[in-house]
Amino acid sequence: MVELPTISTTLVTNVKKPSWLRVKLPIGESYKHVRQLVDTHKLHTICESGNCPNMGECWGAGTATFMILGNICTRSCGFCAVATGRPEPIDWDEPQRVAEAINLMKVKHAVITSVDRDELKDGGAKVWYNTIRAVKALNPETTLETLIPDFKGEKENIQFIIDAAPEVVSHNIETVERLTRQVRTQAKYERSMGVLKYLKSKGVRTKSGIMLGLGEQKEEVIQTITDLAENGCDVVTIGQYLQPTKNHLPVHRFIHPDEFAAYQEIGYKLGIDYVESGPLVRSSYHSERHVFSGMGRAKWLEQTA
Repeated sequence: MVELPTISTTLVTNVKKPSWLRVKLPIGESYKHVRQLVDTHKLHTICESGNCPNMGECWGAGTATFMILGNICTRSCGFCAVATGRPEPIDWDEPQRVAEAINLMKVKHAVITSVDRDELKDGGAKVWYNTIRAVKALNPETTLETLIPDFKGEKENIQFIIDAAPEVVSHNIETVERLTRQVRTQAKYERSMGVLKYLKSKGVRTKSGIMLGLGEQKEEVIQTITDLAENGCDVVTIGQYLQPTKNHLPVHRFIHPDEFAAYQEIGYKLGIDYVESGPLVRSSYHSERHVFSGMGRAKWLEQTA
């Protein structure tokens, strides 16, 4: 087993962010172009709603992660900056607007996510299906990753995503089992693992993400990576949790890049195909690299041979 650096469990209070968490301000013509498209088509992005630290880099490269089904979530997770409350009625024109925006951006790879819509019988699965099909119809050369909610574990709703056939289906476990109730208030660790297992059983390329710095222990992180591997997860992203507002869960510690590197090695040793692990990694960061098998672990095996 890979030896991990000694970690501190002391809560971070009034501590300046370490140098490895500094990001560039969003600037440049590509950033302005994406900004204009998002505003013109009245689209929501998790980049903005989630206060993603990589927005400048990704938008500057001409890519964005679109968020469908509105920008108000029915769940109130302790880590998430997306607004919680009563969502607006379904906008059935949204799938076509997303497809048109992706076409105008001329991106080769797109990511779509959504808020949770627990008030809907299908959890928004039909809108998901319509969006994926609209994107593929208008952008046949574009590969697509979908970052989906758990749909309360109901397989008939998950099947809508499978039938729409995106290249990658992602569902984030977010944290270790012990902290799930605190971090993901209405979610369940085993249910999320079950979603990933079901997707894999249908031949889908699956992906999940973990945040660190919420009070987890290194043994729990390793167990979570192991559980993902055992449930057939192809891609795992591991990043630093950053508190979006004072009303959200506090950061317990800032994880050093060396520890992230160690978790990446553990993931590869467990047979996971691609492990993206670093302080600024978010679920859709460098997602274009996660579409095809052999892009991560195969290279790691070459380097360590």
